[in-house]
Amino acid sequence: MNANRELWEKGDFTRIAGLMRESGEALVQSLEIAPPVRVLDLGCGDGTTAVPLAHLGAEVLGIDIAGNLVEAAKKRAAEAGLDRLQVQQGDACNLQGVGDAAFDLTLSVFGAMFAPKPYDVAREMVRVTKPGGRIVMGNWIPDDPTFVAQLLKISSSYAPPPPEGFVSPMTWGVDSEITDRFGRAGVPPENISTTRETYHFIAPDKNPTEVIDTFRRFYGPTMNAFAAAEEYGKEEELYNRLTELAKAQNRDTNGGTSIPATFLRVTVSV
Repeated sequence: MNANRELWEKGDFTRIAGLMRESGEALVQSLEIAPPVRVLDLGCGDGTTAVPLAHLGAEVLGIDIAGNLVEAAKKRAAEAGLDRLQVQQGDACNLQGVGDAAFDLTLSVFGAMFAPKPYDVAREMVRVTKPGGRIVMGNWIPDDPTFVAQLLKISSSYAPPPPEGFVSPMTWGVDSEITDRFGRAGVPPENISTTRETYHFIAPDKNPTEVIDTFRRFYGPTMNAFAAAEEYGKEEELYNRLTELAKAQNRDTNGGTSIPATFLRVTVSV
């Protein structure tokens, strides 16, 4: 079993994606796409960015390693009547069956950053993007003080040690790593730019504690952290730290949740 696939098929990430819809749509709007355009959404999940891209008229191929998320994305596309959105299972490290220079835009928002071989991911994204096209990534930033970086940092402190050769997905939030990875794929540094932007996790019908309950039940990395913490009698400690984090960062004053999280937006001109 592919460990990355196992991680993202654990739980039900669609329950987390439900907190991300508004920011996903806003990010897609900011891309200012002009059909006709072909887009690859790599690590598409259940379609948080793929669905709004297709609504704007793009021809979209969504690829995700998790079979359950592929099926969820297909269901959303069918329910919306989006024939221009196709979804299939695949690995960002090796996009078998995807042709060279096939897409005007290759997009990956909190997706390909979790694949285990970052240099292969960069090479594959460059390979499938047309000359003159662009790659856009949204990546969490290590040690950033906002929600997701801290949630992952706290969770990882309770998880078992990673296997030998493990490369943290958070390194995709470091400028020098990005320049090196795309550089080895043939992209000069002047064709790579990064900006810090903000994503929001929004749940008007849930308080921050309920949001952490959702992560605990349905988000693979958090589920693994709780399983490990339970073995050492630290499950309650982990829960308290995460709920305190969510409460401290919540900006909703009406009983719901709106938590901002800073991410690194990477734009690569191919």
